Amino acid sequence: MHIEHSHKRLKSSRRWLILIAAGTLFILSQFYRSSVAVITPELILDLNLDAWELSTVSASFFYAFALMQIPVGIFLDSIGPRITMTLLTLVAVGGAFIFSMGESYYPLVTGRIFLGVGMACNFMGTLKLITIWFEPKQFATLSAVIVSAGTAGNIAAATPLVLMVNAMGWRNSFMTMGGFTFLIVILFFCLVSDGPGTQKNLKHQTTSRPRVKDTIKRARMLFSQQDFWIISFSTFCRYGIFASVQVLWAGPYLIKAMGLSSITAGNILLVMSLGLIIGSPLNGYLSDIIFNSRKKIIIPGIWGMVIILLILVFIPEGTGKVTLAILFFCFGLFSSSGQIMYAHIKEQVPHENAGMAMTAINFFTMAGVAVFLQGMGFLMKLLYPGTSLGVPAFKSAFIFCSICLVIIGIGYTLTTETLVQRNKTAQITS
Repeated sequence: MHIEHSHKRLKSSRRWLILIAAGTLFILSQFYRSSVAVITPELILDLNLDAWELSTVSASFFYAFALMQIPVGIFLDSIGPRITMTLLTLVAVGGAFIFSMGESYYPLVTGRIFLGVGMACNFMGTLKLITIWFEPKQFATLSAVIVSAGTAGNIAAATPLVLMVNAMGWRNSFMTMGGFTFLIVILFFCLVSDGPGTQKNLKHQTTSRPRVKDTIKRARMLFSQQDFWIISFSTFCRYGIFASVQVLWAGPYLIKAMGLSSITAGNILLVMSLGLIIGSPLNGYLSDIIFNSRKKIIIPGIWGMVIILLILVFIPEGTGKVTLAILFFCFGLFSSSGQIMYAHIKEQVPHENAGMAMTAINFFTMAGVAVFLQGMGFLMKLLYPGTSLGVPAFKSAFIFCSICLVIIGIGYTLTTETLVQRNKTAQITS
């Protein structure tokens, strides 16, 4: 009895260490995806890049990241998260080194593509490990905690990266981060396994994993579901709009349109990130424990984003920074409810195909960032070629984003409430 108790305690301790190790890789993913913004002046000075080249360097990460999601899902289910996350993160290490040594536009894009490919697995792999090591009722809460922790990567890619660049230059900074990433992934490989239990049990789990052929067959079944496409389009718009505002468009809006200083704008962006940090675990807890529902959290969050964008359309120029900070905090808070979409789709497929389902959704999530990142700029320049960063241009872009969110807010009501069904099934079987 004592030995069994000790084994359970060891298993419990190890799963939290595994969560921390995997979460650290996701934090690094968040860092790399946001890191171009603050080194833009250095890239312009050193390499004479224009606006289109800079936007392509930034977006190339997201395109590569998105295109990797389907193969990543297959690898997670057929090979396992430990090997998949390790090998791909090593690709990202190579990408960081290539980027740091880039002397022109093309090596920078190549480095960012390698970073996108390499970091494509770390969020979904972490979710897969949560699925393996923790109870189903903990999934939404823990995945939301991971999202909140990942925001530390966005914060690190702001002021801390600026300080590092000022101290050692942008090239040495990325070389250093590449070396740090290498150390973390080696630690991850040594610590993590693809399931709890003895080596004998692990061997049995490995041999019982679905074959790639079976995974592809089940993928066809997933793609035939109406809910899959509704959730996919919803996360495409929801996160695409939020991330494009966070990564690029909020800064010019606050500085150019609202007349704030760059420091004040940076502080408001930090407040928006805090909204996401606070909202992610809060919404996960509300979904898992309080409301026992996915849709009752996701849908109000979508409509909350619509309200905030419409307020930004109609508020006058010169609005106070406190009001703007509250609005952007709420924008991050409401957007965080969309994280639960991963739990929603996971519950619609067999356990062994959870990785494939979540990575399929993540493809649309990251593709949405790339499309809205460049699409909003294209729309603003098309409608207002002479004043593409003026107040009317931003209002038009925000109205367009609001329309997209209204469409998904209505469409999401058609999805199945999986959490309620799962709990009813559990009660019947017990």
